[in-house]
Amino acid sequence: MPTTVLAAGDHFVLPRLLEQELRAAAPVGCELDVRQLRLPWPHTPFGRVAGVDEASGTEEEMIEALRGARICVTQLAPLTERVLAACPELELFCVSRGGPVNADLAAATRHGVAVCYAPGRNAVATAEHALALILAAARGIGDVHTDLKRGVWRGDTYDYARCGVEIDGSVVGLVGCGAVGSRVARVLHAMGATVLVHDPYVRPEEVRGVAELVSLDELLSRSRIVSLHARVTEETRGMMGRARIEAMPRGSVLVNCARGALVDYDAVCDALDSGRLAAAGFDVFPVEPVPAGSRLLSTPGVVLTPHMAGASREVAHKAARIVAAEAGRFLRGEPLAHCANPAPRAG
Repeated sequence: MPTTVLAAGDHFVLPRLLEQELRAAAPVGCELDVRQLRLPWPHTPFGRVAGVDEASGTEEEMIEALRGARICVTQLAPLTERVLAACPELELFCVSRGGPVNADLAAATRHGVAVCYAPGRNAVATAEHALALILAAARGIGDVHTDLKRGVWRGDTYDYARCGVEIDGSVVGLVGCGAVGSRVARVLHAMGATVLVHDPYVRPEEVRGVAELVSLDELLSRSRIVSLHARVTEETRGMMGRARIEAMPRGSVLVNCARGALVDYDAVCDALDSGRLAAAGFDVFPVEPVPAGSRLLSTPGVVLTPHMAGASREVAHKAARIVAAEAGRFLRGEPLAHCANPAPRAG
């Protein structure tokens, strides 16, 4: 009898990509009955569904699509207590993201469902985007791009006071040096920057030859450019508030491609208005989409992108490949590589 699998994709990690990778990863001789479901994200923003966050679709459509399914691979489908109770055949739920926030892990454990995730799927894309924002902010590209599109030629960009800064010879501080931050560090080092890193989970030998491991206070006081690559925890939430922004050298640059909750954006706007910060680049925000009245939309010196750092075609393929590989391990009875909860033995 074939194993029924739900490929609950969306308009980024497409259902057909999930099915393609599932069939490639399945054990020899294993017959799959793959159902496809397309969720509305990103055409419709994700949000909270019942007890889970950052989910797309509804409990009702998941219950219907999962009937008889043993495995589900997805990016954003909600896995809630109600869905689990209605789908007793489900054994494996694979989320193609760095963390399975759209899955109720406690409920999944109670129902004997293993929940997997896909660490590092967008590390390269996010690192490249962070570098793009660093360069755009440091050279003031955002404002002059907007003006030029409006027909205003900014000849004053050669005024000494308005000139941007080069990466070569600059001190750049990275808060967080995991899969993304470590890539950013290597490129900045190759460009001639002196790279400082603050990360309590990194040992000095891990960055030797590329960066110097320092305290956060030292990083902020020495860095001309600061880029955030930390996770949100109780310790890091709101870490870049008014006091720490004031600790940065006058005329410095702040970039955030990690999480909006790391930064006090009102304090950033005040610092830009006062000249404490010369520029900033942000891909993530405390409220998304950014509200129409946000100061970020009107404060000069800010380069903004709509939480798109992880948006590359390569990421969609990697995400599908990682979760399909987990399904293949499960079907072969092998240990799961990235399981987020205590799970029964696969097989």
